[in-house]
Amino acid sequence: MDLNTFIVTVYTLIDDWLLTQPPVRKRGPDPKLADSEVLTMEVVGAYMGFHEEKKLFEYFREHYGTWFPMVQEVHRTTFTRQAANLWKVKERLWQHLLRELSFDGLVHIVDSLPLPVCEFARAYRCRRLLEWSAWGYDDVAKQHFFGLRVHVHICWPGVIVGLSLRPADLHDRWEAEELLEQASGWALADTNYSSPDLEFDLAKQNLELIAPPKTSVKRTKHPWPKWLIQMRRRIETVISQLTERFGHQRVRAMDTWHLCSRWLRTILSHTIFVLLCQQAGIDSPIRFADLLEI
Repeated sequence: MDLNTFIVTVYTLIDDWLLTQPPVRKRGPDPKLADSEVLTMEVVGAYMGFHEEKKLFEYFREHYGTWFPMVQEVHRTTFTRQAANLWKVKERLWQHLLRELSFDGLVHIVDSLPLPVCEFARAYRCRRLLEWSAWGYDDVAKQHFFGLRVHVHICWPGVIVGLSLRPADLHDRWEAEELLEQASGWALADTNYSSPDLEFDLAKQNLELIAPPKTSVKRTKHPWPKWLIQMRRRIETVISQLTERFGHQRVRAMDTWHLCSRWLRTILSHTIFVLLCQQAGIDSPIRFADLLEI
C-alpha cells in the first residue's frame, strides 16, 4: 500500500464511523477543517514521524493542500486546538476499533516505560506538568529521572487495550491492578509486578498472574520456557514502536490536555495500523513496515 492509498483508507474509515456518531458540537459554527480530515492527518502524521503539530500541519499544507483544501485557510494554532479538543472522539474511535480487531482476550501482557519531562540536570527547576511529575527510576538506563511513567496493557499478538499515564513514583504493582481490572485468563509481567497480594486479588477475577519473583541471587537461566519469554517480549516490541516510530521518548506537551491528546493519537494510529495489517493478511499485525511503502 502506498501513502496515497493509505490516506484515503484512513479517511474513509474515520469518516464512515463519524457519520454514525452524534454530533461532536452542540452549538456554534462548524470548523473549516472537518473532524475526519484533522483525525486523518493526525493518524498518518503520527506514523510518518511528525511528533509535533507544527511539522505535521506544514507537511499536509505543502504536499496535500489539494486533498485538504481548507488546510490552506486555517492557522496552525487553530488546527492544534481542534486536534486537542477531539481527544474524546479519539478515545471512542479507539474503543470501537478494538471491537473490530481479532486478538486473544485471554492473554494479557503489562509493562511500563519512563517518560521524562526534562533533562535530569533541569529537573529541580522544571515546571512542565509539575502536578503530574515525580521522581522515578529507569531500570534500563540505570538512573533516576523526573517525569511520568506510561503503563501499557496489550493483548496477544500486540493490540493495545489499555494505557495510563501516572507519576513516576507510582509502583507498577498498583497500576497493574487497575489496568487488569476487567481482564480474565492469564497475564505476563516482569519482576516489578511480582506480588502475592496482587496474585491473590487478580485470582478473584479468574486472572492468573505470571511474574518471576524478585531475588538478590543472579540467575544463570531464566525460569520461564523459551516460548513464554518470546511471548512476554512482545510488549517490548510495542513499547519500542511507541518510543521510536511514534516518538514518545520524552514529553513535548506543556499541559495535560495536549499530552493526553497526543497519546490518544498515537494509540489510535497504532490500532488502525494493526487493523489494516490484519485485513491485508500480514503474518504479524504489528509489522507495519510490510503494510506501508513510503
